[in-house]
Amino acid sequence: MRSDIIFGQYVEGDSLFHRFDARIKILTSILFIVTIFLAKSLTAFALIFVSITVFVIMTHIPVRMMVKAMRPLLFIIIFTALINILWFKGETLLVQFWIISIYLEGIINAGIIIFRILVLITATSVFLTYTTTPLALTDALESLLKPLKLIHVPVHEFAMMMTIALRFIPTLIDETHKIINAQTARGADFASGGVIKRAKALIPILIPLFVSAFRRADELATAMECRCYSGGEGRTKLNVPKTDAKDWVFFGIVIAIGVAVVLLNIYFPVYTFAI
Repeated sequence: MRSDIIFGQYVEGDSLFHRFDARIKILTSILFIVTIFLAKSLTAFALIFVSITVFVIMTHIPVRMMVKAMRPLLFIIIFTALINILWFKGETLLVQFWIISIYLEGIINAGIIIFRILVLITATSVFLTYTTTPLALTDALESLLKPLKLIHVPVHEFAMMMTIALRFIPTLIDETHKIINAQTARGADFASGGVIKRAKALIPILIPLFVSAFRRADELATAMECRCYSGGEGRTKLNVPKTDAKDWVFFGIVIAIGVAVVLLNIYFPVYTFAI
């Protein structure tokens, strides 16, 4: 097991999640995302929390490493929470200062939004990026979108572009860290000063990052051309995706969780949230 994990990067392993069919994992991730937004009561959120905790344990990936990999998203999470706290109006006023009014409902709403974002990120990571190789994702997307070929949609090219984009996210994050460390070693300061000064300090990072991204894209295009890549026409697969009993059992479990969330909202609405 690796000592570090970059967000969005595949983690090699032999867990049950790693052995699930990629097509089933894509479908279950969509179902689970819908389930997250269907939850309205405290009991429903509790079921989702227990479910995602079990799924994370099943991957055999340490929770500490997964939390560490989410650090790049910390700013987005905090910003979203502050927006909800400061702009959400309710009935129970807690703090009022100048034009700032903080309501209890705003804090509760921010907490729910943060929970949903964290579960959403964790679920998609567990179902897809951490436990599924980019090649498997490409084949799964192409297989699921195959009916669109009837209306002449370039399914294979579309799936390939999505997979390459997902694959390059952790690569660019890793490249950014290397550039920051290199610039820091040369005396660059990214921590001190105001917002404008910090923004200017990012210029020495963005320029080599863009150069590196274009260079990697050119190298990838050259490698694909050298391998005579010409799209999906006439292309065969070494490993044909297959589903078995464990995949359908997992699919049924996720459906059951969704049904249970809806039933908990209706029959056990403990502290229902109006969002």
